[in-house]
Amino acid sequence: MFPKLDPLLHSELRLAVMSILAEADQADFTYLRKQTGATSGNLSVQIDKLQSAGYIAVEKGFKGKMPCTTCKITAAGAEAFERYVNALKEYIG
Repeated sequence: MFPKLDPLLHSELRLAVMSILAEADQADFTYLRKQTGATSGNLSVQIDKLQSAGYIAVEKGFKGKMPCTTCKITAAGAEAFERYVNALKEYIG
């Protein structure tokens, strides 16, 4: 029997964000938007979902006078991502 996939991570954009944060540890909103090709609105909604689940931490601040939102993967998020990747490996064989 195949393991259940985390429905929160089984979204292309949320999975992309988690993949980037798993490698980079943290990234700002602009970088995530450029890397994923997502619209600002869609990315913002998906970041909120990941934050609500406790998978990422979001810090809002400023770089000079410009607002800056930085996302960082949490320990729970890293564990969930690792479980998801391992489950996918079982599907592939």
